[in-house]
Amino acid sequence: MGIVIIRTALLYITIIAAVRFMGKRQISDLQTSELVVTMLLSDIASMAAQNTSQPLMSGIVPMIVLVTAEVILSGAMLKFSFLRKLICGNSLVVINNGEVDKNQLRRLRMSVDELSEELRQQNILSFDDVLFAVVETNGKLSVIKKPEKENPTLSDIGITADESGVEAVVISDGALNDSALKICGVDRTYITNILKKKNLNEKDIFVMTMNRLRKYKISATNGKKYESN
Repeated sequence: MGIVIIRTALLYITIIAAVRFMGKRQISDLQTSELVVTMLLSDIASMAAQNTSQPLMSGIVPMIVLVTAEVILSGAMLKFSFLRKLICGNSLVVINNGEVDKNQLRRLRMSVDELSEELRQQNILSFDDVLFAVVETNGKLSVIKKPEKENPTLSDIGITADESGVEAVVISDGALNDSALKICGVDRTYITNILKKKNLNEKDIFVMTMNRLRKYKISATNGKKYESN
């Protein structure tokens, strides 16, 4: 039993490393080759974890080969467009200026009801509101609404607005996030000086958020809250 646990843990670590090596993607964003590799990795890992009569490397080596092949293939698809089309296919326009292309739906084996459902999930209730709808190579539906159906922006009505910036979590449970600091355009010293003025340390912070205008909010572990003036 202990051997199975150890093998499973090692394979778990190997799969995490393999997925990280292949790059960051959500499951819904996987291309065909990436989805196949992901499925094969899970199958190989499950067999290697259960079959204790085989050496652990008999499971790890095929996983390394698969990941290496996927990375090489991804690089080749970037260089050779015909290879990408061969493996991933092409994006297909299913709605053109409000008109549904039945031939493309048939090619995709997608019903009109399924298309309507996809549009409703994007708050579009009528085909007539759509200028173009494209099924991308990863299966997602991209929709461009007709100009007169788009919500007006501030620039459309002649109003300018100051940038508020994206609010980022710079400290979470006492740990400083360097990526968030870059988003806000500050460094560790800037944050440390703010905390010193409040007589706080990083470990005293439950969460601290900040935007690009350097406006911040702090929730301390003792329940106290602070914010910029």
